[in-house]
Amino acid sequence: MSVRVGLLGATGAVGQRFVQLLDDHPTFEIAAVTASPDSAGESYRDAAKWRVDTPIPEDVAGMTVLETSPEALPDDLDLLFSSLPSSVGAEVEPELCEAGYVVSSNSSNERMAADVPLTIPEVNPDHLDLIETQREQRGWDGALVKNPNCSTITMTPTLAALDQFGLERVHVATLQAVSGAGYSGVTSMEIIDNVLPHIGGEEEKMETESRKLLGSVDDGELSLHDVEVSASCNRVPSLDGHLENVFAELDANLSVEEVHEALLDLDAADLPSAPDQPIHVFDDPERPQPRLDRMRGQGMQISAGGLQATDEGIQYNCLAHNTIRGAAGASVLNGELLVEEGWI
Repeated sequence: MSVRVGLLGATGAVGQRFVQLLDDHPTFEIAAVTASPDSAGESYRDAAKWRVDTPIPEDVAGMTVLETSPEALPDDLDLLFSSLPSSVGAEVEPELCEAGYVVSSNSSNERMAADVPLTIPEVNPDHLDLIETQREQRGWDGALVKNPNCSTITMTPTLAALDQFGLERVHVATLQAVSGAGYSGVTSMEIIDNVLPHIGGEEEKMETESRKLLGSVDDGELSLHDVEVSASCNRVPSLDGHLENVFAELDANLSVEEVHEALLDLDAADLPSAPDQPIHVFDDPERPQPRLDRMRGQGMQISAGGLQATDEGIQYNCLAHNTIRGAAGASVLNGELLVEEGWI
């Protein structure tokens, strides 16, 4: 089955990751690329200023960049992947859904809307049922599906694995790579020999999105998980890979061995881009590390390590590649889930 896809915001850092990940994809065929009006009409090669660490695919390089609007897009696209800035996505994505397109989006707008699935296939694939509610309430023929923030997606699968033991409260401190701010987001003078102890809006995203992902959908209605999440988010001078220190308070008293087994037992998603094992657990207390471990599972696997039992629960570190698993790869995985579940 060949699914024709369009990439919205294709010239940016995450858009380029989409192009890289979809090159030779077994299901998806890139049929259109869009960007801002300033880039429309240029070849993708000229507009993108390619910065990904593999060569630009020739079949995409020669494509003409389109404007991001329902009128500019071909009618025969089956699925759209979006890496638009949230301010643009908030305006354009509903228009595209109203026009009948299905959108798998990495943009932050509407992630917490009660009728928009916020999905990690290994955690809450059943939340796609919200599409029916969404179509009824909004009158759309298309659909909007979101993946969470890059820091949220690093931690939440590990919490999902521990939820069976009565997840009560979570404290997390992040050490987030500079690529999460975009190519021009943090200057070298800011980050070299430095740590930035605040990332605007990031803490709230972790604290709310994780509760939605761990929540439940019943008869088309969403209920948030009652876990309390507190986050402190920091920018550090690593290029890619978000490392997070998690302190999870549990109802049950568990050994390190039991937690180790639970993390390994998180069910994999039977999808082309999904790792065979969602979470890898290190025995070495010095792992995971961004430079060494961010590309595990072709950048799609989450790593955990440093497991320690505490009086309240468990302490550990987790890591994921923020622009692959935490952004473009997460949207691709959701697109594959939409195909698998018959929404495409």
